[in-house]
Amino acid sequence: MSTTQGAFIAGGIAACGAVTFTHGFETVKIRLQLQGQLQSKDQAPRLYKGVFHGVHVILKNEGARGLLRGLGSAYVYQMALNGCRLGFYEPIRTGMTSAVFHDATGSNRQSLPINLFSGAASGVLGAIAGSPFCIVKTRLQSYSPFLPVGTQHRYKNAIDGLEKIRANDGLKGWYRGVGAAMIRTGFGGSVQLPTYFLAKRRLIKHLGMTEGVALHLASSTASGFAVCCAMHPLDTIMSRMYNQNGNLYKGVFDCLYKTITTEGFWAIYKGYFAHLTRLLPHTILTLSLAEQTNKLMRRYESHIFSPAVTETV
Repeated sequence: MSTTQGAFIAGGIAACGAVTFTHGFETVKIRLQLQGQLQSKDQAPRLYKGVFHGVHVILKNEGARGLLRGLGSAYVYQMALNGCRLGFYEPIRTGMTSAVFHDATGSNRQSLPINLFSGAASGVLGAIAGSPFCIVKTRLQSYSPFLPVGTQHRYKNAIDGLEKIRANDGLKGWYRGVGAAMIRTGFGGSVQLPTYFLAKRRLIKHLGMTEGVALHLASSTASGFAVCCAMHPLDTIMSRMYNQNGNLYKGVFDCLYKTITTEGFWAIYKGYFAHLTRLLPHTILTLSLAEQTNKLMRRYESHIFSPAVTETV
């Protein structure tokens, strides 16, 4: 196991590699989630009719630049979010396992409740760390001069967005909607890594798979399905709260209540297939790349630290 700092860096690099290929689907997902916001189903125009229609329409009207809006913010957000999620998961898990089971290292025993808590806790830390760049990313991706949905924010780039939010709302503006992000990422974090490692152990035990790319891909796929099912409703709430202007929503439950009562229950699943289309390859790439970047990080750290440090941290 690499050090916490090493795991943070490795996780962040892996997530940045993944988001490079999946960012366009994230843009479509956000626009689908904001489409018809607080309008009854028969009144809301459908500018984007699905994942691939959304990709086609954006490319046709805005070019590749439209699909990749906010990519710079996404890189910083992914470094913070997945750096924390992948970097702190194992230290939290081993620390709690040691305390509860009096295991000297905490690495020799697996406990589902502790794994779930560790995943949620590391996810919440990541959501807090990445919130300023997530709000800017969401607003940049939702902006369209041709087919606008939701509130439109004209930011030149991430830095301009951060400055304008700070000027209008103060530093607290960077954390508007962070409650939804914490719950959403806590849900996702509690499911992603435990299901990944569970699938990995089951595939090794029952199918005789061995360490390698095939095992990492299969485990990541199972994890991606589980994560999308668990956190998509909260992802919709987060997108709407981050993109809002003024006080359209007072909080997570107010947004949930207004969305369901105005648009119907299935409104919280708007953009689900775009989310799945984005999340499956993103999870596969993130976790598979994380395996490789962690190996490289351990190799790098072995040249700097003594073997005892990298084994015990």
